[in-house]
Parts: sequence; structure tokens; C-alpha cells
Amino acid sequence: MTEKHSRANPEPMWPNFLALAAVGGLQLAMPTELSICGTPWMLLALVCAFLLPGEILHALGKHTFCKLIGYTVLSIITGAMILSVYLHVQALAHKSVSPDQLLGSASILWVTNILVFACWYWRLDAGGPHKRGMRSAHTHGAFLFPQMTLSDPHSRDGDDELRKWTPHFIDYLFLSFCSSTALSPTDVPVLSRWAKVLMMVQGSIALILVALLAARAVNIL
Repeated sequence: MTEKHSRANPEPMWPNFLALAAVGGLQLAMPTELSICGTPWMLLALVCAFLLPGEILHALGKHTFCKLIGYTVLSIITGAMILSVYLHVQALAHKSVSPDQLLGSASILWVTNILVFACWYWRLDAGGPHKRGMRSAHTHGAFLFPQMTLSDPHSRDGDDELRKWTPHFIDYLFLSFCSSTALSPTDVPVLSRWAKVLMMVQGSIALILVALLAARAVNIL
């Protein structure tokens, strides 16, 4: 049965699509030995094969199927990314790739880590983008965004834009960027246990990649 498609705050889906397409596109610059899927173009093909039908299902209002497709492709990409991090550690230990290749591919993985976890936060927080968009305001979720503390959504006073504020993909991208750069959520406290676990995983991956880059840089110098 087609789900009800009335949304108070419709959120565009294309930023998520572009983020995952960028993850697939970045793999084209990876050495074959360190590529997430072994063949650089395979991940981009996988993303397109999953997300194009997902976009069609979203347009038809079949949000449950769209959500399942999103979880599936994200799970595959996340598992493959973790495997690729392991391959990078092995390559550093055995010096099986050139320093330039290792530096470039580790940088690509660092960006991939930001994009992938931004997609996870965007898909999981407060029931996902569809459920967030059905609400008049974002008052509860896994993350306490500053806008959630600035205005009471039930009050008639204050800025109307703040009272109706809801996070979009860019907000989760910023959160993910801070988590990989500062290894902390900075101005967005984490409330839910699942979000804390995901942020620990993301921070661990970022720390390993930064350590790889630093170790390689020291060896070069």
C-alpha cells in the first residue's frame, strides 16, 4: 500500500543521492589494491543501481521501500569502507604501495568517512527525513541542534522560522565533518545511544586515517 505523502516540511532527497554518488565517484581515483570494491568503478555502479530505484519509490510515496534500499546501500558502503581502512593499514605496514598513492587514497577515505556517516545520521535521526518532514518542527531527536533550544515551537512569540526549523542534510554533513575533524560533535550534543556508537565508529576510522597520513608524512620527511 502506498504510504501517506503529506509533509509539513518537505526535505529534498537529492543531497543524499549526490553524497553517495560522490562516494562512488571518489573511488575512481583509488589504486586498485586499496579500492573499496577491488574495481574502482564498481562502487559507483552499485550506488546508482540502488539509489535510482530508491528515488523512484520515494517519488511514488513508497517510503518504507525507499528506506530499506537506503539502509542496504549504506550498510554495504560502510562495510566496504572499513575493509578498505584495513587494507590501508596493511599497505602501510608492508609498504606495498607508493607514498603518493597511500596519501591520496587515505585522503579519499577520510572524505568518504564524512559523507557516509552524514548519510547515516540523516537517515536515522528522529525516524528519518520523511518522518521529520511530517512534523511542524524538530523538537526531539538523537542530536540536540542549537536551533532546537532557541525557540519554543508551541509559543506564539519569537521567530516563526526558528519555531518551524527542522534539520536538513547539510546539518548532518556539518556534524559529520566536525566528528571527523575535531573527533567530537562540537556544538551539537549527542543524546541517543545508537548515535554515540556511530560517532565512536566514525571517530575511530578518522583517527586511524589521520594516523596513517601522519605516519606516511613523517616517513617522507
